[in-house]
Amino acid sequence: MTTVCEIPTVAVDRLLSSQFVRLLLMVFGSGLSMYLLTSVVPMYLAANGSGGVGAGLSTAAMMFSAVGVELVVPRMLARWGYQVVLGLGLVLLGVPSLVLLGSASLPVVLAVCVVRGAGLAILVVGAVALVADLAPASRRGEALGVYGVAVGVPAVIGLPLGVYLTHVVGFGALFVLAAVASLVGLVALVGLPARVAVEGQHVKVLGGVRRSGLLMPTLVFAAVTVAAGISVTFLPLSVASGKQSMVATALLLQAIAAPAARWLAGRYADRVGPAKLLGPALGFAVIGAGALVFLPSGAAILIGSTCFGIGFGAAQNLTLALMYNRVDRSRYGQVSALWNLAYDGGWGLGALAFGAVVSGTGYPLAFGLTAAVVALAVVPALRARA
Repeated sequence: MTTVCEIPTVAVDRLLSSQFVRLLLMVFGSGLSMYLLTSVVPMYLAANGSGGVGAGLSTAAMMFSAVGVELVVPRMLARWGYQVVLGLGLVLLGVPSLVLLGSASLPVVLAVCVVRGAGLAILVVGAVALVADLAPASRRGEALGVYGVAVGVPAVIGLPLGVYLTHVVGFGALFVLAAVASLVGLVALVGLPARVAVEGQHVKVLGGVRRSGLLMPTLVFAAVTVAAGISVTFLPLSVASGKQSMVATALLLQAIAAPAARWLAGRYADRVGPAKLLGPALGFAVIGAGALVFLPSGAAILIGSTCFGIGFGAAQNLTLALMYNRVDRSRYGQVSALWNLAYDGGWGLGALAFGAVVSGTGYPLAFGLTAAVVALAVVPALRARA
């Protein structure tokens, strides 16, 4: 008699499902649309006589619009579902770019930035919530890391490409390209879930934040984004004009390090838990921000930007994974909105506060104070680990 031994099979949760790939393609296109114009819109205003204050207003208009709309996106998702809401976000981000073909007046450009900010808010909150819905629970950290790469690569490509293309094809062609990059994502929506996975989603973004354990990771992440907004905004202004190429290299290293660290942190967080890695991630961010105290040292700028990119990218993944682990699926929309509020709010408030402080302290001391803000976040992060 022959005995057949059955080899047990181990089920492996599939990460890159067709729905997840479609979501990543949509995220890549919308991110490219945003970053192509991030530096170009201020250039467009400056070229038409509205530089300086106008350029700053364009960035602020988009940021504060995004913050305001992020508060209502969970309610929109609960009412209309992913396909409709994400489709609306793609349209609001892409179509207004075409309005710039007809006018460069400051009120028109600011209106365009406000509408695009609303579209951006819808897309980032909806996409992050959908990642958590689609990913297997055992691989959620890795899924958030892959999503981080899909978000980060457009920044690496779009920021320099947008500036370069203005000299090659002009502003008009670039505005059309930005619109197409966003609107083509509408095709990727086919096959994505039409409705949220759980009925009766919690839609009050600020409701029960402290009781559910979401307050700590939200504030910790906000501290890191404060430093991120400062570094991108003020590092180019803090060195002599002859070192701008080095600053560009430093910002590129930071942009590359962030999504790579975001992905690696997600992979390891699935094994050991995000709380155990959050403290070391913040340590990298503190070192990176603190290195800028030694301006105008080139080594300090390059090493500091790289270290901060590692810490910032890892903190993005770990805080978000920690927040998702503390709630059930009915609150995924709330988590996504809170996290994005910390991102946009910290970024904008950090730049505003730094601008007010640096005139009295000088750049080295102001960057030291920035590092101190991030260092304060290490304490609650270590408590979460314990």
